[in-house]
Amino acid sequence: MTTAISFTLNGKPTRLLVDPSRPLLWVLRDDAGMTGTKYGCGEVAGKKVMTIEGLATGARLHPIQQAFVDHGAFQCGYCTPGMILGAYAFLRKNPKATRAEIISHMDSHLCRCGAHVRIVSAMESAVAAMRGGTR
Repeated sequence: MTTAISFTLNGKPTRLLVDPSRPLLWVLRDDAGMTGTKYGCGEVAGKKVMTIEGLATGARLHPIQQAFVDHGAFQCGYCTPGMILGAYAFLRKNPKATRAEIISHMDSHLCRCGAHVRIVSAMESAVAAMRGGTR
C-alpha cells in the first residue's frame, strides 16, 4: 500500500508515493535521490526538508559548504552532511556566532575522524563570508 505525501524538498514542492512504513531516510535517498541524507527522524509530511544537496545554488556551493572545503573540515565524509546542516541551522539563528558559541553548539555533533578544530575554523569563516567579509 502506498500513500501520497507532499512536502517541500530543498525549496521545491515535492509529491511522492511511498509506503507509510518506509523510513524517511530511504524515501529521501532512494526515491528522491538525495544520497547525502543520513539517518535522522521519520516525520516529513507537510514539512520543509533541506538536504546537503539543497544548500548549493547550481554549481555554486553555499558559503558553509565552501568553508568546509577550504578548511579541509572533513576526512572520511560520514559526518559532513550533518555537520554542515547543523552549522547551517545554527548560523541562520546566530549569524554573528562567536567561536565559543560555535564550539558549544557543535559539541553534540560527533566526528569520528577528529576534524573538530577544522570544523570550527570553517564555521568561523562561514560567519564572515555570510556577512560579506572574509576571515
